Amino acid sequence: MSALPRLLASLLLLALNLNLRAAPAVTSLDVASPDGRLRYVFTLAAGGVPTYEIHGPRGPLVLSSQLGLINNRHGGGTTDWIAGLKVTGTLRGGAHQTWKPVWGERAEIPDNYNELKIDLQHASGDRGTLQLQVRAYDEGLAFRYVFVESLRAQVLEFAAERTEFNLPAGAQALWTPSAQRFYEKLPVKNWKSDAEVPLTIELPGQGWLCLAEAAQTNFPRMRLKVTGENRLVTELYGEAVETSPWAMPWRVVLVADQPGQLLEHNYLILNLNPPNALADTKWIHPGKVMREVTLSTDGAKRLVDFAAEQGIDYVHFDAGWYGHEYEIASDATQVKVDPRRNAKGDLDLPEAIRYAKSKGRRVILYVNHRALERQLDVLFPLYRSWGVDGVKFGFVHTGSHRWVVWVHEAVKKAAEHHLVVDIHDNYRPTGFSRTYPNLLQQEGIAGDEEMPAATQSTLYPFTRFIAGAADHTYCFLDKRLKKTKAHQLALAAINFGPLQYLNWYDRPESHVDRAETEFWKDMPTVWDDTRVVSGTPGEFVVVARRKGSDWWIGAVTNTEARPMQVPLDFLATDAALTADIYEDTADKGIAKRSEPVTRTTTLKLALRASGGAAIHVRAK
Repeated sequence: MSALPRLLASLLLLALNLNLRAAPAVTSLDVASPDGRLRYVFTLAAGGVPTYEIHGPRGPLVLSSQLGLINNRHGGGTTDWIAGLKVTGTLRGGAHQTWKPVWGERAEIPDNYNELKIDLQHASGDRGTLQLQVRAYDEGLAFRYVFVESLRAQVLEFAAERTEFNLPAGAQALWTPSAQRFYEKLPVKNWKSDAEVPLTIELPGQGWLCLAEAAQTNFPRMRLKVTGENRLVTELYGEAVETSPWAMPWRVVLVADQPGQLLEHNYLILNLNPPNALADTKWIHPGKVMREVTLSTDGAKRLVDFAAEQGIDYVHFDAGWYGHEYEIASDATQVKVDPRRNAKGDLDLPEAIRYAKSKGRRVILYVNHRALERQLDVLFPLYRSWGVDGVKFGFVHTGSHRWVVWVHEAVKKAAEHHLVVDIHDNYRPTGFSRTYPNLLQQEGIAGDEEMPAATQSTLYPFTRFIAGAADHTYCFLDKRLKKTKAHQLALAAINFGPLQYLNWYDRPESHVDRAETEFWKDMPTVWDDTRVVSGTPGEFVVVARRKGSDWWIGAVTNTEARPMQVPLDFLATDAALTADIYEDTADKGIAKRSEPVTRTTTLKLALRASGGAAIHVRAK
C-alpha cells in the first residue's frame, strides 16, 4: 500500500476511534419477577439521564419514563438528580419467604422478590450516592430512592420528585382528587386536578395496574399529575429535608390480569414496610365499635349493654367529652362536656369506663389534633391509667413532611402505653400497620357518613382498599342512605376494617329489630384468607373472607338491579355446609334464608338496585 492510502486509512481509523470515544455510553440493567412475567428495565441514556420501563407478558406496561429528584442543596450549590449521572455499582439479591401478621386480611403472607440496587453518582463531582432500589415480585414491582450515608452530602433538601409513569395509549384511570372524595373513571388526560393514590388503571388488552406508595413515614405525600396524554408524574405535598442515610417511600406498581387480583395482592404494600417492631402484641385487639353520642352516663351504659348483647367490642366516646374539640382552651386531660353536645354535662367517664369493663367491653376516646399536638406526652399515659384501650385521632394534618413524621411518631408513642389507634379524616395508609400493628384503622375514604351512591361501593375494593384498611362508618338506619340495608351488611365483609365502626349515626334504642344486624353479630373483623370472587369496577363486586372454617361473603351492585351467581369453589372442604343468606325485601327490610351448600354449589342471587346480599357459610 502506498503512503497516501496508508495515511488516509490511518486518519479514518483515528476518526472512528475518536467518534467511539465521544459517543455517549448507554447503560441498561434489568430485573425480572421470580416467575419471569414482569421485568423492570433501567436505562442511563445520553447525558446521564435515568429512565425505566416495565414489561409484562403481553407487552410494555410502563413505557420509557424519567426518574429523578429536583433541588438537592448541598453546601452552597444545588444538585438535581435527573441528569449527569453515572452508574458506580450494582448489587443483586432477593428473598423467598413468608411472614405472619399480627392481624390482617390473611393469616400468612408471601414475600418473594428479586432485587437490584443501582448506585448513582454525579459525573461532575462528589455529591454523595443515590441508590435506586428495585424489587420485582410476581404481584408487581416497586422502586425507591435511597441516599446512602455521606460525609459530603448529609443534609438533603428536595423541592420535587420527577418520577414518571408513561402509560400505553388508551389507559383509563379510576380517579379521585383526594382520599375523602368519590371516584370516577377517566382517560389519563385533562384531569380537573391531581389524583390521589392508589390510582387503579385499566390498560386495554394488557390488564390492570395500581400505582401506589409504601412506607411513607418520612417524606411528603405523593399524588399523581397529568403532564401529557397517558403520562403521569409524581407531585409532592411540599418540600422535604432530611439527613443521609435516608430511604424514601416505595413507588409501587401492582400488576394484574383481573382487577380483583389487585386487592388479593395488596399485601405487597405491607411487604415493603419493616417487620413488626413490637415485642408484645397481646394487648392489640381488633373488633367492632359503636359511638356513644349522648355524652352522658346513662347513654353510655345503654350503649355498653347493647354492645354486650350485639357482640360489639368497643365503645367510642366521640368529640365533645373534654369540651369543644377545636378550642385551644379545651383540656383533654379533664372531662368537661361541650354544652353544645350535652347541656347537662352529666358524663361520669370513670364510671362509664368501669361499667364497660364489667361487661367485657373496651373503650376508645376521640381526641382532636389540637389537643394531641399540645398534650401528646401527657395524654397517653393518663388515658392508660384511666383504663382506656385506644385513641381516635381527629382531623390530624396530613401530607407535609413535618406532619407525616409527627403522626407516625404519635402512633409509636401510643404503642408505648398499649393504646390502639384509629386515625380519622384524610390520612390514608401505606403499610405502617405492619411495623406498628397498634395502628388498627384509619379513615381516608368517603364512607357512609358522606352518603355515597351504591356505585362507589363497587369501586372502593379496587381503589382505596388496595392501600389497606379504611373506616367506612356504616350508617345502617340513616334515612339519607342511598343504599339498601343488605348492601350495608355486605360491605362489612367486603371492606376491610380491623376496627369496624358500625351504626355510625344509630343509637341502641333505634334497633327495634335486632335480627336485621344478625350477620354482623358474630362476624370477625380480621381474617385468615381473602378472595375476590368476581367484580367489575363501577358495576358489582363479590368478596369472600374466611376466619377459621367459616366464610363471610359480601355481594353488592351499583344503582342497577342485577342477577348474580356466586360459585363457592373457593371453599377448602368437600363437607356439606350451611349458607345463611341475608337479602333485601320489597319493604326495605332484611330477609334471611338458609340452604345447604358444598364447594360445587353456585349460589343464585337477585340483587335489587343499590342492593346487596350478605352470606355466612358455616358448618351445619
